[in-house]
Amino acid sequence: MKGRWAEDAALAYLEARGYRLVARNRRTPYGEIDLWLEKDGLPVFVEVKQRASGRYGTPLESIRPWKLERMKKSALYLLGREDVSVRFLAVLVSGSPSRHAITIQELL
Repeated sequence: MKGRWAEDAALAYLEARGYRLVARNRRTPYGEIDLWLEKDGLPVFVEVKQRASGRYGTPLESIRPWKLERMKKSALYLLGREDVSVRFLAVLVSGSPSRHAITIQELL
């Protein structure tokens, strides 16, 4: 998988900050959740985006409104209910496997 290293780096980054992995690459009828985590009892759904350079824009710019809507629907599907607080994050990875930077952006 092309972006597997970026997902590995994002997961390690989040785990070092107290997040616990629930599932990875979970498919739903609405799309795929890259990382499903938990922190302080709260479900956290993560989209990982990687860009080697800024030539085609930033990783954040590649997350379109339709993707956010699919993330919300996927989260509701996986949790099986709507009456729960949920966080949505984008983990943005810029660079290459040997040299990269990671930032987190709250979504929704």
